[in-house]
Amino acid sequence: MTTVTSLSQTPLRLMRTKMPPILVVDDDTKILNLVRAYLEREGFAVITASDGRAALAAVRESHPRLVVLDVMLPELDGIAVLRALRESSNIPVLMLSARGAIADRVYGINEGADDYLAKPFSPAELVVRIKAILRRAETTTASATRGELRHADLVIDVDRHEVRRGTDRIALSAAEFRLLVALVEGGGRVLSRELLLDTLHGAGESEALDRTVDVYVGRLREKLGDDAEHPRYVATVRGAGYRAAAE
Repeated sequence: MTTVTSLSQTPLRLMRTKMPPILVVDDDTKILNLVRAYLEREGFAVITASDGRAALAAVRESHPRLVVLDVMLPELDGIAVLRALRESSNIPVLMLSARGAIADRVYGINEGADDYLAKPFSPAELVVRIKAILRRAETTTASATRGELRHADLVIDVDRHEVRRGTDRIALSAAEFRLLVALVEGGGRVLSRELLLDTLHGAGESEALDRTVDVYVGRLREKLGDDAEHPRYVATVRGAGYRAAAE
């Protein structure tokens, strides 16, 4: 059964914030109600969906700020939903899954997730992670004063959060965009994995994975059509980190 909670069911005090809602997607009603309660306590507007198709419909209709997305869903599973979102959107996505192995978490990030939290989880930790993702996204948006950055044949519009090559727009997730901006603003300086992890996940994130940066760089290269052996955009400095490739 497809279920979407409309904004009309959200308390009026939250509607007054005029901020887009957070979409929580899970087929477990108890989890939906629990996460909703914690997020609303923090002042967020919340909508929910109980399957993958309803999740995509909710994104189209409500344009949420962030999606909390369970992996195991009826109709369409969470990975399929994530892939569909990434075809046209860089909306932040936090994945939930009962499978918490490192390989599963890396797989979720590799598919475009901004963060990954294993079940069972602490609702308080979920709220902290959501706030951290939103802070990073807002920091990227607030950097509009940097205007446009250029690297090789790329035009990076920080204000519009767009990357263009000629007339083609290259769709990047929020994390991939932050990574590209950090590398280009580095001006050819080598950025360590630790520094790039801070850019992606915030300083002091205890759950950040050592392979996370490599996964994001791989995804970024794939979307840019870059070759790691003969890079035009992102160069690897073995044992040190990454830098923008020399033009």
